[in-house]
Amino acid sequence: MAHKPVLSLAEAKTIAAAAQAEALRNDWKVVIAVVDDGGNLLYLQREHDTSFGAVETAIAKAYAAVAFQRPTKMSEEAVLSGRLIHLALPRVIPAEGGVPIWHEGVLIGGLGISGVRAFQDGQIAAAGIAILESR
Repeated sequence: MAHKPVLSLAEAKTIAAAAQAEALRNDWKVVIAVVDDGGNLLYLQREHDTSFGAVETAIAKAYAAVAFQRPTKMSEEAVLSGRLIHLALPRVIPAEGGVPIWHEGVLIGGLGISGVRAFQDGQIAAAGIAILESR
């Protein structure tokens, strides 16, 4: 039987803490969502006074990053360059801030950030993912 790595709740919290640290450094209030490799919500945190609409957006970004195995920024760039088919893909959020989480070449989850401008969401997500690379 094959074995594969999975994203634990503790690891999800570590990723979220690194993302939150980046948001706090910039005084940005965001929602941070971490999903497992099936797109199921594993961990969510919402900074006080962040819009409630950002909750579903963060989850959707994390889900899309897992479903399509690529950062949501790629869909954003595709739409901006005229490839509007990305708007019709199921549950795609064509805005930066969703990134897949990989471990030794295996997709184990996704991270989604929402609450500030898309490029800022992306900056926060990159900080969250970077914690895995530093280990």
